[in-house]
Amino acid sequence: MSQCDIGFIGLGVMGQNLALNVESKGFSVTVNDRVQAKTDRFIAQHSKKSLISAQSLEELVDQLKQPRLIQLMVPAGDPVDDIIEYLVPLLDKGDLIVDGGNTLYTDTARREQYLASQGLRFIGAGISGGEEGALKGPSIMPSGDPDSWQLIQPIFEAIAARVDGVPCVTHIGLGGSGHFVKMVHNGIEYGDMQLICEAYHIFKAAGFTNAELADIFDDWNKGDLESYLIEITANIFRQHDSTTGQDLVDVILDRAGQKGTGRWTAMAAVEQGIPLSTIVGSVEARTLSSMLDKRAIAADMLTGPNSWQLELKTADKAVLIKQVYNALYASKIVSYAQGLDLIADVGVKNEWNLDLAGIAQIWRGGCIIRAKFLDHISHAYTADPVLINLMLAPFFTDVLTCSQQDWRETVALAVKGGIPVPSFSGALSYYDAYRSARLPANLLQAQRDFFGAHTYERTDAPRGQFFHTDDWPALLD
Repeated sequence: MSQCDIGFIGLGVMGQNLALNVESKGFSVTVNDRVQAKTDRFIAQHSKKSLISAQSLEELVDQLKQPRLIQLMVPAGDPVDDIIEYLVPLLDKGDLIVDGGNTLYTDTARREQYLASQGLRFIGAGISGGEEGALKGPSIMPSGDPDSWQLIQPIFEAIAARVDGVPCVTHIGLGGSGHFVKMVHNGIEYGDMQLICEAYHIFKAAGFTNAELADIFDDWNKGDLESYLIEITANIFRQHDSTTGQDLVDVILDRAGQKGTGRWTAMAAVEQGIPLSTIVGSVEARTLSSMLDKRAIAADMLTGPNSWQLELKTADKAVLIKQVYNALYASKIVSYAQGLDLIADVGVKNEWNLDLAGIAQIWRGGCIIRAKFLDHISHAYTADPVLINLMLAPFFTDVLTCSQQDWRETVALAVKGGIPVPSFSGALSYYDAYRSARLPANLLQAQRDFFGAHTYERTDAPRGQFFHTDDWPALLD
């Protein structure tokens, strides 16, 4: 009997929590997982809810009202294509499939075109917020045909997080723009986390205890750096290990994992020719952390300052806290500026007509990078929708001006102390390069012309006019 409003395929933690979220908002839900025992267990655990078990995909389709709404919560890649191929002959014209996984945006565009050729609808929806967000209210970034969006809009607006009464979901644009924005969101998340880790490394090298760090991050979370990641970092420093009695953070192996969206963001930036130093630095930092055995060997062979022992007087702690705070704030601005620049550039090239103010607004709640200063970002792009770089918005220009001396002192201190700060230093280098009216690329172009006749432009000729020097001095034998 066709009775359910939406079907969920894939009952991992995110799929389960999203299904529960949808059901809690008054919608009836049918669910299916390729492991039948998982479906049965989920239904049994929530027997009093409006959840119906589908023993097969055919049964799930039969249980849905028309036009059918089906949400896929399965691993990105081939599993999505496999399920789509299975569903196509079971569906009727106008039915909608939604992919809520961390899918590469080009796959989303391809799938939408394919399903349209079959008379079916498709939405790619980036979903951020982790397990808790999925259950209590995520940030959702859907894209595709606007008519398709209207079918799922009531459900998504009902389950999304809300800030100031506004749901943290909006139709991002056409094609794979939703998954692209979610991908860059994850890249920015990489940057945020790495910047916090670099601050932590400096503080620990300077002798701060975990209890002190918890208080510092608590204090920071009451000001301009207020964010979900700053808040949970304070809590992490207070967590004790039940096995050893030590602070848990001290017994966790320094080997970071990653699922690929950060790398995708870095690769997209290279392909589009957009500088992304802060985020790229964070991706490389995770990769270097995974080289644990190689690092252990190198630690006994390569010399330098001990990166966990900065010479710092107790009286200097307050100064250092202020310096690191400003370095973190300034670097965070640069990270978002780079990420939003990438979104804007790809949006223009794909004619997605993206609303950067609206994107910043839906990131204010539900998602991992939710933060107080996203209000300022939204206001900046509302005031100037064609703002060429976030750093040039008056609010952020002022912050960078006020913060940069402490930012420079922090990077210098880290370098002198042998502390790797790829994202702090990458952000500062980007800032200095972006504000430079002249860079040493003139020498680089001379080198390219010398060895490859690649030509160059001249300062005393119109832009776009190229020259080549035939008589560069010959190399001595």
